[in-house]
Amino acid sequence: MTDTSTPLDTASDADLTNDAIATDATTPDEGDLAADYLEELLDLADLDGDIEITTGSGRVYLSIEAEEEDALRTLSKPDTVAALQELTRLAVHARTGEFSRLILDIAGSRDARADELQRLVDRAVERIEAGASSAALPPMSSYERKLVHDLVGERGFTSESEGEGAERHTVIRRG
Repeated sequence: MTDTSTPLDTASDADLTNDAIATDATTPDEGDLAADYLEELLDLADLDGDIEITTGSGRVYLSIEAEEEDALRTLSKPDTVAALQELTRLAVHARTGEFSRLILDIAGSRDARADELQRLVDRAVERIEAGASSAALPPMSSYERKLVHDLVGERGFTSESEGEGAERHTVIRRG
């Protein structure tokens, strides 16, 4: 990826307000800011990783891969990915003043989680087909609930999110 933006280090951060950062034409975009933040974290942890930035559906997706499989193993644990994603979102917000919906993937963690969600949906559908009126899944992030809603819809069932905050979960029912 070619970076055509101008670095912000030409002025001190103290001289820039959040409004100026958000509207400055030289401000790097969300993906570049997030990648810079993650690169600094990798450097601090003395880890090598390649960061790829893609966009789709109004979101920025960042993927970190390493040539050595074990290099990112600790970082690719679900709770760690979620924490790093939130820290990265906060770092972007601090620079732009705008909420970030970026999605972080470390060493294929998102694909692994999508596979796990597919298995959860399969088991829930089996329970409903065996006579249950509904099946509730454990609490998960809004991104994961969206994936579940899509998987459930593909199977011809309906789903809705219930609960508040950290207890928000998905309930599946017959279509």
